[in-house]
Amino acid sequence: MLAQQHTQTASEFLKAADREFASGDTLQASEKMWGAASHAIIALAQRRGWQHGTHRSLSQAVWRIAQELGDLEMRGMFAMAEQFHTNFYHGHLEDFQIEKYREEVRRLVGRLSDLAG
Repeated sequence: MLAQQHTQTASEFLKAADREFASGDTLQASEKMWGAASHAIIALAQRRGWQHGTHRSLSQAVWRIAQELGDLEMRGMFAMAEQFHTNFYHGHLEDFQIEKYREEVRRLVGRLSDLAG
């Protein structure tokens, strides 16, 4: 999959997550939020020639771009995306966390997608 396709997939996952949240399926919505963040990171990593085949490499890519841009807030946004991934398995997030994390993951996906071009 090309970087542009990963960016498009990230956008599609955000829309799918909205539908899942609206229907009350927070587990599926959570995994789609994680998927959106992952695909946005992969798009940027591909454009930059960085590793992106593991969870660890995705984390490293976010930390690297955050350092490069002086935008350390991105690391926290990524941590919120990871919480959605965990929520898919454990259903541990409270409603107030879900709402806040959704906003932040959307911002992360937007920033990464813009950078990936």
